[in-house]
Amino acid sequence: MAKNYRLIAATGIHRGDREYQQDQVAIFTHPRVPGCLLAVLADGMGGRSGGRKASDQIILTARQLFESYSPESDDAPLMLKQIANDAHIVIRLTAISAEQEPHSTITLFLVNPGANSHWLHAGDSRIYHFRSGKMVKRTMDHSYVQALVDRGEITEEEAQRHPQSNILMGCLGTDDDPTFSLNYIPELLPGDVLMSCSDGLWHYFTPEELGYVLDSLSPREASEFLIQKARSRGKGGGDNISIAVVKLESM
Repeated sequence: MAKNYRLIAATGIHRGDREYQQDQVAIFTHPRVPGCLLAVLADGMGGRSGGRKASDQIILTARQLFESYSPESDDAPLMLKQIANDAHIVIRLTAISAEQEPHSTITLFLVNPGANSHWLHAGDSRIYHFRSGKMVKRTMDHSYVQALVDRGEITEEEAQRHPQSNILMGCLGTDDDPTFSLNYIPELLPGDVLMSCSDGLWHYFTPEELGYVLDSLSPREASEFLIQKARSRGKGGGDNISIAVVKLESM
């Protein structure tokens, strides 16, 4: 990987047509290591304040552990799993003390110096990797309808319209230990885009549409356009929306 690249990033968030904002999203640059960043996105669930407490806790835990992370010597997947596990424990304790049921999805993607990337996710918030506008890979949802798709019982298109699409098979804050999925990209290239988003956004787009927008626009412009388009397609019934976009550009 040539060293002459730069990272361009943006986040976006919108309450949608919901009464409360329970999504949270952030991109942290490493305090000591240039070219190292962590994108965090959480879609909270659990009533008026429970979901927001859960997503806030994920952001807080991610920032604290990322600040002490050393790309040269630390195990990146272990750091991501520690963020998710620590946040899960605190969310469970919040549920006990507050008599609420806070839960949250989580997506984490880390870009290290040298442009390798590690991902972690739980739930149905997604991470996508695009190269020249084409989807290379995306996370598979921990959800009831994704399990139906995996078994060949319904198609991806049918899953989009399935009435039980909101049933999750794994997230943070549940009684059971959550299921995490990990991914590794050994080398990102100039023009590559990583994007994470909540279901309030991806529900309204095909991968082809997402790839075209992210390839054509800057991260800031793409975030604003996709939120606006999701709001339009939601037709007054849209969920909370959050998005984080990181693009590698040649210098």
